[in-house]
Amino acid sequence: MAVGERVDCFPDSGASQRKCLERGCCWKPLDETNVPWCFFSENHGYNVTSDHSSSTKIEAILKRKTAPSLFGADIEELSFHAEMQTQNRLRFKITDAHKARFEVPHEHVKRPTNPSTGPFNYKLELVKEPFGIRVLRESTKTVLFDTTMGPLVFADQYLQLSAKLSSDNLYGLGEHVHQHFRHDTNWRTWPIFTRDAFPNGGTHNLYGHYPFFLCLEDQSGRSFGVFLMNSNAMEVTIQPAPAVTYRTIGGVLDFYILLGDTPEAVVQEFTELVGRPTIPPYWAFGFQLSRWDYGSLDEVKRTVERNRDIDLPYDTQYTDIDYMEDKKDFTYDLLKFRDLPQFADYMHEKGQKYILILDPAIAITPRQNGPYHSLDRGNASNAWITEADGKTALIGEVWPGLTVFPDYTNPSCIQWWVDEIERFYKEVKHDAIWIDMNEVASFIKGSAKGCPDNTLNYPPFTPNILDKQMYSKTLCMDAKQTWGNHYDVHSLYGYSMTLATDQAVKKVFGTSRSFILTRSSFPGVGKFSGHWLGDNAANWNDIKWAIPGMLEFGLFGVPYIGADICGFFDDSSEELCRRWMQVGAFYPFSRNHNAQGYRPQDPAFYGANSLLVQSSKHYLNIRYTLLPYLYTLFYNAHASGDTVVRPMMHEFYSDRNTWTVDRQFLWGAHLLITPVLDPGVDRVTAYIPDAVWYNYETEERLSVRKRVIDMHLPADKLGLHIRGGAILPTQRPNVTTTYSRRNPMGLIIALDDNKKASGELFWDDGDSRDTVSSGAYVHCQFTLDKNALTIRVLHNGYTDPNGLKFEDVTILGVSAQPQSVTVSQGNTTTTLPQSSVQYDPRKEVLRLKGLGLLMGMDYLVMWDEVIADLERFDCYPEEHSDEAKCRARGCIWQVSHLPSVPWCYYPKDYGYIAKSAGNSTSGWSFDIERNTMYPGPRSRSADIERLRVEISYLSGHSLRFKIYDPATKRYEVPVPLQLPAAPETDEAKRMYEVRVEQQPFGIKVLRKSTGTVIWDSALPGFTFSDLFIQVSTRLPSDYVYGFGETEHPSYRHDLNWHTWGMFAKDQPPGYKMNCYGVHPFYMGLEKTADAHGVLLLNSNAMDVTFQPTPALTYRTLGGILDFFMFMGPTPEQVVQQYTEMIGRPVLPAYWSLGFQLCRYGYTNDQEIADLYGNMTAAKIPYDVQYADIDYMERQLDFVLDKEFSGLPSLVDRLRGEGMRFIFILDPAISGNETEPYPAFLRGVQDDVFIKWPAELSSDIVWGKVWPDFPNVTVDNSLDWDTQVELFRSYAAFPDFFRKSTAEWWRREIHDFYHDTMKFDGLWIDMNEPASFVHGTVGEKCLGLEIYDFPPYMPPLESKHLGLKHKTLCMNSQQFLSDGTPVKHYDVHNLYGWSHTKPTYDALLNVTGKRGIVVTRSTYPTSGQWAGHWLGDNTAAWDQLYKSIIGMMEFSLFGIPYTGADICGFFNKAEREMCLRWMQLGAFYPFSRNHNGLGNRRQDPVAWDDEFAAASRDVLNIRYTLLPYLYTLMFEAHAYGSTVVRPLLHEFVNERVTWDIHRQFLWGPALLITPALDQGVTEVSGYLPDARWYDYHTAKAVGQRAETVIMPTPLNHINLHVRGGYVLPWQKPENNTFYSRKNPMGLIVALGDGGSAQGSLFWDDGEGIDTYEKNQHLWMAFAANTATLTSEVKHNGLSPADHLTLGEVKVWGAGRVAIRSVTLSTPGSADVSLTFKHDPQTEELIIHATDQSHPLHQPFTIHWSTSA
Repeated sequence: MAVGERVDCFPDSGASQRKCLERGCCWKPLDETNVPWCFFSENHGYNVTSDHSSSTKIEAILKRKTAPSLFGADIEELSFHAEMQTQNRLRFKITDAHKARFEVPHEHVKRPTNPSTGPFNYKLELVKEPFGIRVLRESTKTVLFDTTMGPLVFADQYLQLSAKLSSDNLYGLGEHVHQHFRHDTNWRTWPIFTRDAFPNGGTHNLYGHYPFFLCLEDQSGRSFGVFLMNSNAMEVTIQPAPAVTYRTIGGVLDFYILLGDTPEAVVQEFTELVGRPTIPPYWAFGFQLSRWDYGSLDEVKRTVERNRDIDLPYDTQYTDIDYMEDKKDFTYDLLKFRDLPQFADYMHEKGQKYILILDPAIAITPRQNGPYHSLDRGNASNAWITEADGKTALIGEVWPGLTVFPDYTNPSCIQWWVDEIERFYKEVKHDAIWIDMNEVASFIKGSAKGCPDNTLNYPPFTPNILDKQMYSKTLCMDAKQTWGNHYDVHSLYGYSMTLATDQAVKKVFGTSRSFILTRSSFPGVGKFSGHWLGDNAANWNDIKWAIPGMLEFGLFGVPYIGADICGFFDDSSEELCRRWMQVGAFYPFSRNHNAQGYRPQDPAFYGANSLLVQSSKHYLNIRYTLLPYLYTLFYNAHASGDTVVRPMMHEFYSDRNTWTVDRQFLWGAHLLITPVLDPGVDRVTAYIPDAVWYNYETEERLSVRKRVIDMHLPADKLGLHIRGGAILPTQRPNVTTTYSRRNPMGLIIALDDNKKASGELFWDDGDSRDTVSSGAYVHCQFTLDKNALTIRVLHNGYTDPNGLKFEDVTILGVSAQPQSVTVSQGNTTTTLPQSSVQYDPRKEVLRLKGLGLLMGMDYLVMWDEVIADLERFDCYPEEHSDEAKCRARGCIWQVSHLPSVPWCYYPKDYGYIAKSAGNSTSGWSFDIERNTMYPGPRSRSADIERLRVEISYLSGHSLRFKIYDPATKRYEVPVPLQLPAAPETDEAKRMYEVRVEQQPFGIKVLRKSTGTVIWDSALPGFTFSDLFIQVSTRLPSDYVYGFGETEHPSYRHDLNWHTWGMFAKDQPPGYKMNCYGVHPFYMGLEKTADAHGVLLLNSNAMDVTFQPTPALTYRTLGGILDFFMFMGPTPEQVVQQYTEMIGRPVLPAYWSLGFQLCRYGYTNDQEIADLYGNMTAAKIPYDVQYADIDYMERQLDFVLDKEFSGLPSLVDRLRGEGMRFIFILDPAISGNETEPYPAFLRGVQDDVFIKWPAELSSDIVWGKVWPDFPNVTVDNSLDWDTQVELFRSYAAFPDFFRKSTAEWWRREIHDFYHDTMKFDGLWIDMNEPASFVHGTVGEKCLGLEIYDFPPYMPPLESKHLGLKHKTLCMNSQQFLSDGTPVKHYDVHNLYGWSHTKPTYDALLNVTGKRGIVVTRSTYPTSGQWAGHWLGDNTAAWDQLYKSIIGMMEFSLFGIPYTGADICGFFNKAEREMCLRWMQLGAFYPFSRNHNGLGNRRQDPVAWDDEFAAASRDVLNIRYTLLPYLYTLMFEAHAYGSTVVRPLLHEFVNERVTWDIHRQFLWGPALLITPALDQGVTEVSGYLPDARWYDYHTAKAVGQRAETVIMPTPLNHINLHVRGGYVLPWQKPENNTFYSRKNPMGLIVALGDGGSAQGSLFWDDGEGIDTYEKNQHLWMAFAANTATLTSEVKHNGLSPADHLTLGEVKVWGAGRVAIRSVTLSTPGSADVSLTFKHDPQTEELIIHATDQSHPLHQPFTIHWSTSA
């Protein structure tokens, strides 16, 4: 047994080994005394002898096991009753099966009138031997409350139950001083039994009795509460398991388990059970003054007057027991307080209130001048608690001396109490009642006679209460009350007194609300009363501990709570009292109160001009300003059970940092209070949660969030911050609420990240009773969105006599001054005068003054906030702009102080004008004309004055808009797309609406379902000239993904003025470096979480600029504008729709999913052979070996180097052992050979090489690449340019557009395969195309220079060297397949694309198998034929996470077979980095370790045994899951799904996923969280809102929708399988040739509802078009209710490829033992399968392999918990 799970068998004192063993328990001492040495064995407890259950109830009889007794009188037979009362409330009760026992007679707690019949959010499991229960959360299967960890003990006076909990985040239990809000679980025992004691920080019991706690399960916020309805003395031990043990000495075990999705929801459930809190009168929220022993009424008045004189906001004055005659209830001192009957009027004259105290104890002595009539009437009513005889009044002693004690459970006593209060009110007017000493307190032990020796006064076990004596400072336990023995009802005394006092208040104050303040309390008291935290002291500990105390009473349903400000006992220093007045201004119950004999501490006492007074007035004025907000919070507490003083973790539960915050607190959700709680400091360590926050006093936005900060709080300040998203109702303050309620109202609005806010106001007359139930109130809702404030009246049942109006509205976080503000009411709209609109640009605060909005009416206030600088569209994106150049383009020049904002920008009407835009059912077609009032921006690129616009409704989810020159044919991209055969003419079926703006011309596309505008190009700057086209569009949000190929530092684009160039280039990845491919496609997320995609089909050099408007600008250097839009609406659907149009991805050969090795720098074939031998010896899975250009003679395509003469035979051997081989081919062909070089000669003969246009030259456009001149020795010591000049041969570039080139290429590949060596796949490189000279040899391009150096150069790498840099001259001529001549200028970006399909076709033709092509340069549609690697990366840590971004982007681009060079291509790899990269790379779809010339080896066997073992382990996981990966690849091929999948594709409604790029998914079900940084042993990863299993342990992690710290030792990668999915798997082998032969296993990861589904695609792994030819197996798997079934969707598989069913792993199978597993197949008898079930991990492993069941035949597997 784990030490933390020991259940104490000797909770009393005197434990020893002998005594322990006598109790039948275990004895095992430790060196820690707080850990039980004597703990229960398994022979204690009860067994279930019979049980009966229905869908909502479980009944059982429990029989005690034979075991020694702890304290005697054990009850042998118990009844257990469980009832599912509501969706979130479970009750279970354990009591004597044959004899009634005391149960709490609660005023409110009852069975629901209409009990729920389900579904329930929990599940109850009954364990029978020994008896126990488990309560599980249904959605996650998390066990919340598990009593099986310890035995049930149930004796007459000793009841014990232990329960293991799901989390150690425990809050509540009371009443005590908990120095921290979250409990310490290290063996802390808390007694619960009401007691008059000092709250001095000890662990003893205090005034209230609260056996309720809340448990926060995890970062999802899911929580539960546990309430034990038992009023007997008890103790609760909290231990590290985590677990709780209850020990109570009477009554029954009556538990309520309450579930919520948030901590706040649990409190709502609890208050629904015990009674929702009262709303005190409005004046009760004003500041209050009190002290014990003013000495006289004159002193009281002096105190009142001096605080009035300083204009202190101050509503209420108290008098303590010193107002009484000899401290007797219902009397007043006729000498010192002779004018008390008039005191209430004196207070009322100034709008103030008066409250007096009443204690329960009634003196038995007469008054000074006659009989004590209250006593006499009480005697006559038999109102008192009696001794054990039930007749004799029990005598104790309290303040007035010897006393009797009212029995508030006796109806006649209640009537007497009501009558006495009514009589006294007629004598001394007052406004509310403060009841004290009602624990019940007595100054003598038990009674004046002592207490008899019996088991009530001296029970067999006494909980660890103060003094360890039941009747210490209270009554004898055998005293009699109507509800029962005082032993049972002691802790209900304050509760019963409150109920009686409530009746009195109703009788006395009638329709006025009044209120009660009680010291002793029990759950449910908040329905009637508030509470203060008792007799604290003037010290710095007590000011701190008040916050956890208030937070706990918030949990307990008593929101009207506070501590005695400045402390009750002891003298308060000025500093302490000042700081306490600051924080106390934000106590719901805000009262300064101190004790007899100490100096006064009311604010005015410290001096009218003191810092304390100034500070107190300042914060009390803020309090009074915010009282409408506080009052509304109390309405929500009353109506819904919300907390008022709120723990930070209730709002920010996903942030672990908030779970222990208890030196700060919130008012509701929106006001954060950070007080100073230590002496001599002006800086406080404060936590700022993850939200926008504004300083209440300065109105400035905080620059930090989710961080601990050092907050400067000088002597007169506390921290006060408003949360973004809040609308707080306010009212101009005054010295009392009587006056402030007459003042104008206002609103403080704090905008959140999305520039939104909301709030509400509850308002009634502030005094009448039951205004909510009678409807006599106003309820207003405030919302702000898109610069529109809506005031909506939800309920209007009250008209304020003061005609209150919202006069002033302050909005924090407004980025620019509005041009106008309008106010609408009904059909009337007025514009606010400028004098009423004030804007502070530094603070970004907008103030609207004098609005005059009448409360109780609906209004709309709108303004046109525009951030002018962010609306600028750059008119001079080139360098070296100035005002003259700007104005020459007809643009505006204006300096901006915001960084990166263009100073030269277009006028608003710059662009084109649509004269007459006409539309039809299938789209639009119309012409637009340039606005000629502006000059053309570039003289070298003539503007096209008239353009044609065609908008086509391609389908319900896609559209096209094309803009071109109707007069002159221009180049259009020759890439074929698969467009729908006919447009979608049915408007109802289209997801979009298109609108055309006339001037400036623009197209708007709206998503019909949400109204979101996802494209809006009606913006200035549209330019269409010969060599420069520019168009801008607004974006619907800041969330944009895609565009490439460029290394992006984040997956989501940064929209802060970033420009990205796109032009295919031999350029290693680097920041803002245009790389190998061009993909002008992006996916946008809308604020509604819908997604769309946009493709610009244009292949010219281009760039895109993002700006924070948000907006996007395209600039391209030719062609036309041809846009395609895909409506989704999910991210995954966007990709599916995009690939439907550009072509579905190729299905790679199965073996290509295996691990691959390559190196540029193998010296000979023996080195490859040795590597293969070492990998085989190390048993590292490995399928593919490569040869880079070093296998070639002088880097010549199709020519084998002599050092690799043995390579063909080596390849044959490898292939004979199941391996595959891929070699590289570059496009450039040497033209300087002295010996016949067939590839070149036949190419010349077939005219396949790119040449100059005939009018310039008939020659080939020569470049230089890798091939060397023949017969030279390369001097590698020379610089690169010199080597190129001296040693590189002239190279010709095939024009792959031509059909003749494709045939030439196929023939060369064919001859190499058949005449030189075999291969299985092809790797094509350098096909941007890359050249080592700029343009051509000699770098003098023929023809017009404008194409190499166009009028506008995008921000490309080495842009100063022109477009020809490291490639061909732009005037080079190519010919499309139909013979159309085109400039390389237009088709440069298509070179790699044109190279790919002929290569793929040749591979299939030559090998007769599918194989794989891997290409470096890509363009949309390339994925139909090839995969891609992310290029020549560097061995650096940042490349790990950037590779994830690259893969996710290529997933968008329709190229799922992708990956980065593992361990890096350039530079020397470092061991730790390479190992982490091997772990990451094991989950690249294209998984290849590849490095560059001159660097040391970095393959898995190049390091050490530990490295090799770690590589083997992670690759074994990859190979295990290859059937799943292959199925994903098939789904990409068939349906266009992504393989490497961003989390946002699956969990788009969880906005945190929108920014995640350090984790990724394989499909929907495998989450990969790699270590990506040096030296880390743990990583932070987000677990979305689903059930997740740790792949390595098969155990559900129990966390969801939260960021989790995951241990990640060096040999580990974090993998999680998503519940609800079935993953096929196979046992791994050295390569896939062997692993494919193994039986097919299944991982069945059950979801929240116990179900899962999955699929499998299987074919021969390398056949051509097996899907299209139906030569495959397609299966579906489904698990539900302990049954797994398979369905064969299609079976065209060759018998040679058939598999059998292997091992099935069911995860989440539950903790109840599985007894049987059967396999059923059609036409055969059921077969029992062997299995292994682990109840701890909940994994069920089913051994189906030995059945040899053919996988292609249906089967059903069923498992059961019964034999």
